Amino acid sequence: MSAMLQLSGVSKRFGGLKAVNEVSFSVEAGEIFSLIGPNGAGKTTLFNLISAIFKPSGGSIRFEGEDITGRPTYALARLGIARTFQNLAVFKHESVVNNLLVGLHTHLGANPLSALAFWGPARREEIRARERVEEIIEFLEIEDIRDLPVGTLSYGLQKRVELGRALAIDPKLLLLDEMVSGMNQEEREDIARFILDLKEQLGVTIMMVEHDMGIVMDISDRVCVMNHGLKIAEGAPAVVAADPAVIEAYLGTRREGRA
Repeated sequence: MSAMLQLSGVSKRFGGLKAVNEVSFSVEAGEIFSLIGPNGAGKTTLFNLISAIFKPSGGSIRFEGEDITGRPTYALARLGIARTFQNLAVFKHESVVNNLLVGLHTHLGANPLSALAFWGPARREEIRARERVEEIIEFLEIEDIRDLPVGTLSYGLQKRVELGRALAIDPKLLLLDEMVSGMNQEEREDIARFILDLKEQLGVTIMMVEHDMGIVMDISDRVCVMNHGLKIAEGAPAVVAADPAVIEAYLGTRREGRA
């Protein structure tokens, strides 16, 4: 495997608060990499730095060897980086199909005249977009709800639609922010299965911020742990789970030699 995403000394300050403090790690192509830590550890801030919602105060972020530090979000989508959000960001009054079509806008390149007349390139793009949406619907097993307004669906299905919209850009790297938060056990298991299928069947590299330790430990290849803005551990799930610094961060256990 080779590094698809590489962070070097990435920091973020908000006034006098250093929310992320010189964090470095790499995400290898084809793996599931999870970012975990207690509340307030800096996970979401770091995710927002990677997805260009915030600009780093220091350090660099590289994607496939290219420096993307400070690039706008739309530019990252064109490079093949997609993201879901902890809070739903779907169009609730639109159908599942229309929500998925929104995710394809970065691939649409017909000029305004042909788009208006709906001929030539515009027609071919529309046909291909519809085909891609059908592929996603089949992959996520949502054929029965394809024409329903998203707002009428259960929370778990709405999250599945949001995942589908992220897939519509054909991402190389998919950033999943608290994907299973608020779901019941069956919905969590479904999402875990889809994430594994994305890696194994479609070759998508996955980076997750996640609180569900069961899913993290079951499906991650590697785990990075943050606390108070610092990276405190990184490695295979079993190794990280046994790390005293990680145990202390989560449980407040005192380490030997500390008051």
